[in-house]
Amino acid sequence: MDRYAQVMVRCNQYSVPARFIGHRLRVKLSASTVTVFDRNTVVAEHQRAIGKGVKILNLDHYLEILLRKPGALPGATALAQARAAGVFTTTHDAFWAAARKALGDSPGTRALIEVLLLHRHLEHADVLDGISAALTVGSVSADVVAVEARKSAQRRGIQPPPVQVIQRSRQLVSLTERRLAELPGDDRPLPSVEVYDDLLGVASS
Repeated sequence: MDRYAQVMVRCNQYSVPARFIGHRLRVKLSASTVTVFDRNTVVAEHQRAIGKGVKILNLDHYLEILLRKPGALPGATALAQARAAGVFTTTHDAFWAAARKALGDSPGTRALIEVLLLHRHLEHADVLDGISAALTVGSVSADVVAVEARKSAQRRGIQPPPVQVIQRSRQLVSLTERRLAELPGDDRPLPSVEVYDDLLGVASS
């Protein structure tokens, strides 16, 4: 497999998960599909391309790379193909726009990619429900999306598998900034400590 996470089959290129870059993989070609194996394990499957010089790319195969290089996502061919296939929806775009507005371009795009990774463990419709629920409360946190997506699955009587935790880069984060970016505002009054003065008075008497 080449450094672009693609295999060449009959003059057309097909994506495979980026973790297999540099590996030797086996390809099975049928009249309608291209199936890629790592030994006996299927690692990618595509509809067979018609013609020559065609690229068939699955956005999911590049997510780990894009998590490190989020600036490559907007112009990615894999993203364009995901949009055309209806896999990347207007709901994803709404989350992406909100995340970039709240966090900035690169962090906001990373938040989107973390959400896209949830599709590996949760049903597509449940992730979309999770995104909508998160946006309703003003959150652009992938963790909130994951919680709400699992709730959506449970409402349908499905117990979803545990979602793998995304290993985020270690950096100092202002909890105040994170709260403002990810959570809806809290307009409750600050608690009063006057009652504790009364307790101290009773204890000292």
